[in-house]
Amino acid sequence: MLLLPFTGLLLSGLAYASSGNVSASLTQTGLLTTSSGTLQVPNGASCACAKLSRLIPGTVILPGSSNYTTQTVDTYWDIRANLSPACVVVPHSVTEVSQALKIISACGSQFAVRGGGHMNYPGSNNIDAGVLIAMSNLNSVNVKNDSVEVGPGLNWYQVYSALEPYGRVCIGGRMKTIGVPGLTLIGGFHYFNNKYGYAMDNVINYELVLGNGTQISVTKDSHADLFWALKGGANNFGIVTKFELKTYAMPKVSTTIQVFNETHIPQYLSAICEAAKLDVKHPIAAGMIATVSYNATTKVAQGSLLGVQEGASKPPSQFSNFTKIPATMRINNVTSMENWAKTLDSPKQMMRVQFSHRTMKPDAKVLYTIYQAWKAAVDKIADVQGLYPTFVTNVISPSSVRVAKTNGVGNVWGLEEEPLIIWQFSTGWALAQDDIRMEAWSRQLTEHLHGINKELGISSEFVYMGDAGEWQDPYLGFPTENVARLRKIRSAYDPAGVFSTLSWGGFKLGL
Repeated sequence: MLLLPFTGLLLSGLAYASSGNVSASLTQTGLLTTSSGTLQVPNGASCACAKLSRLIPGTVILPGSSNYTTQTVDTYWDIRANLSPACVVVPHSVTEVSQALKIISACGSQFAVRGGGHMNYPGSNNIDAGVLIAMSNLNSVNVKNDSVEVGPGLNWYQVYSALEPYGRVCIGGRMKTIGVPGLTLIGGFHYFNNKYGYAMDNVINYELVLGNGTQISVTKDSHADLFWALKGGANNFGIVTKFELKTYAMPKVSTTIQVFNETHIPQYLSAICEAAKLDVKHPIAAGMIATVSYNATTKVAQGSLLGVQEGASKPPSQFSNFTKIPATMRINNVTSMENWAKTLDSPKQMMRVQFSHRTMKPDAKVLYTIYQAWKAAVDKIADVQGLYPTFVTNVISPSSVRVAKTNGVGNVWGLEEEPLIIWQFSTGWALAQDDIRMEAWSRQLTEHLHGINKELGISSEFVYMGDAGEWQDPYLGFPTENVARLRKIRSAYDPAGVFSTLSWGGFKLGL
């Protein structure tokens, strides 16, 4: 099995020290005793937990109960995200989601929302001493003729499995254990973006619960302003309880796994740049996960390509620039999306992880210098226990952006139809004592290299939420008019500021 963080780390037979499962117990004095210390439970959270237990019986899990660890730890793959809520509410229905939000809001409690599991950094979908709303029970799938309705408690493998008997696919996550709502609300990279746009561009209906508990259906024709805002606007407006997604007839896909040694990494990075530049009127749906791993002890680096293309083609034709490069391993296959996705897992509880990235116009020589600078910087932190550094690239092709430009809706990114490459540092390590060091290292290196790209005139300020470090602000890369419009929409649908003052996790528009 291939183990990958959602950006595409290629892991093989690795093991990291885990901090162990979080255990917690609530005392009579309002203190939450956890494995990492004692937390003071605020009055708002105490109020909410008590009322939720009384008014929505059977949905609340308290610290110390058997299901508490399952809801707060087991679905995460970054150890840093192991937090201790004062209670967990697990709604069985949209009505219970609405009730829970009303109670939480009335009590003025801090809260977090977790769907299928996507964002990795602390607080993005968990909380210390507040209320965690876990959507795991809202996991229904309803396959229609050319769309599928999915609940927010699902991961993408469950969706692909449901579509498999119908020979259809949707635009979702590239790894099976990525959650549906997190990816869809922030954009959504998939193999087939070049033809069908991003996950956000393929949503035709959102069922949403607002901060005041109101339930609404959001489509192109109903609440059109909010429909646009949800396409990349993250968790600033409410809780989505159902997504309806377009599906496409695709019983077979062609896949390729290719591995390259250090000698051929310049050619490998050049092929990535060419993939970003590809722009045809009627593209063949194809995309990839492209990563370079580096062992700071052995000084061995290798590039890997995981490519998927629509239809049956062996080898898949859209990766010919990579196939020309001598490889240490090359496996081509024709399969289904479900079968491909089942091999791609997230390394749950294996490591602590820091993401950071920036975006640039394709330039193979500059991309190679960034890679070389990254390797040299990794050597300077080689003493960090459990170090697993990975250099990741994602391409944004003109045709992938064009979908939003021509569908009558658009999305909040507001990108121009030009090729871009996201270059990312995804770094794993073992010990909490290195958290501050690793964030500082990642941030300083990223910003230094981005500054050089600015001087060269090839930088972009676009930051993708899914690959961003918690210290980055993706909204600075959106058009200013789009940010202003998002704020106006937020004020209209969440005037009490429930999702901006009581829920802080994830990437927020700011007050």
